[in-house]
Amino acid sequence: MARVVKVFRALRNHWKKSTLAVCVLSYGGYWLYGCHLCVTSDSVVRREACQLAREFGRQQIAPQERLKKATVILNPAASNGKANNLFEKNAAPILHLAGVEITVVKVSFPALISSLYMLVSPDTDYEGQAKKLMELMEQTDMLIVAGGDGTLQEVITGLLRRPDQEAFSSTPIGFIPLGSHNSLSPSLHFLSDNKVKDITAATLSILKGETVPVDVLQIKGEKEQPVFALIGLRWGAFRDILVPRTPEDERGSLVPHPEEPLKPEEPEKWEEQQLSTPELYIQTLNKNPAERRINDSLMICAEPANKTVGEFISVGNKKVKEPTLFTENSTKLEASVCRLTLPEGAAGFYNIDNEEYEAMPVEVRLLPRKLRFFISAERREELVSQPQ
Repeated sequence: MARVVKVFRALRNHWKKSTLAVCVLSYGGYWLYGCHLCVTSDSVVRREACQLAREFGRQQIAPQERLKKATVILNPAASNGKANNLFEKNAAPILHLAGVEITVVKVSFPALISSLYMLVSPDTDYEGQAKKLMELMEQTDMLIVAGGDGTLQEVITGLLRRPDQEAFSSTPIGFIPLGSHNSLSPSLHFLSDNKVKDITAATLSILKGETVPVDVLQIKGEKEQPVFALIGLRWGAFRDILVPRTPEDERGSLVPHPEEPLKPEEPEKWEEQQLSTPELYIQTLNKNPAERRINDSLMICAEPANKTVGEFISVGNKKVKEPTLFTENSTKLEASVCRLTLPEGAAGFYNIDNEEYEAMPVEVRLLPRKLRFFISAERREELVSQPQ
C-alpha cells in the first residue's frame, strides 16, 4: 500500500511530466496500432490479388502456344525512390503467378527513356541499350509502364517518335500507378486511398486483357521533334501559382531535329480565335475513353479574364483538387488541331501531362484512338453508363 501511495504522490508532484508521458505513450500506442492495421490490410489485399492471379496461371495452353511476354518500363525514381520496392512487392508477384514472362527495364532518369526508343547514332552511349530494348519490344505481347505521369509521357513520346511507330503503337499498354501524379489512372481503374490496392488492381486489369482506345496529343514547335501527351497542355496564371517549379535540369524540352522535306498535304480549314485568359487548357477526352463519340476532337478551354480577386482565389482553390475544372463562363472550343501563339513578350512554362516545358508557339494535333490501354471491366462499365 505504501508503494501505491508513493507512486501517486510522485505523479502529483510531477504532474506535467506525467501528463506528457501519458500523451506520448497513448500516441505511440495508437500509431503502432494503426501501422499494424495498415500492414495487415495491405497483406490481405496482396493475398487476394495473388489468388486471382494464380487462377490465370493455372489455365492450360496449347502445346504450340508460348507464355505471354511483357516488357516493363520501370522508373525507380518515381514515388520518391520507392517505385522499385512498390513494384516488386505488389505487381511483380501477380504477373509471375499468372504465368507472364516479364522483362523489367529500369531507367533511373526518365528523360533517357525517349533516347532508348529513338533511333540513335553509332556514337551514342545508349546505342546498345536501345538495340536491346527494341529486340525486346519486337518480341513482347504487351508493354507495361510502371511509374507516374512523367514516365508514361516519356515512354509514349519515345514510342511515337520512331519512324516505325505504327508497328509498335498497336501493342497494348498497361499502366501501373507508382508516381506522385497518375492522371490517367482514374480513366482506367477504380482508385482508392490505398496505394497497394491501386497497384494490384491495375496489374490485375492487365491480366484480364480488356483494352480501350486512348487519344494522343501531338505537340510540336516550329523546328522541334514533337512531344506526345495523353491528358493535355496547360498554360496560364493558375498553373504558375499552383504547380511547384521544376528544377531546370529536370524540365522537358522540344528537341531540335534535322529538317525533313515537306510532304504535300490537303489544305486544312483554320479559324483564328483571339483569347484573353488567365488559364488555357488544351486537353483530350481521355477522362472517359469508353464514351461513345460521333466526332473525335480535342477540347480547348479558356477561363474568362474579367475575374475579381475573390473569384480568382475561389477558382484557384478548386483547381488545386481538379485542374481540369473550368467555370460556366469559360470558353470551350472543339477542334482536331490548333496552333497556339503566345502574346508578344509572354514567357513562362507549359504543363504537358504534369511535366514542365518552356512555353513557345506550338501546334497541337489530335491523334484519335492512337493507342490501346488495359482497363478494368468494372471501370469501363461505369464509364459507359455515365451520361454524355
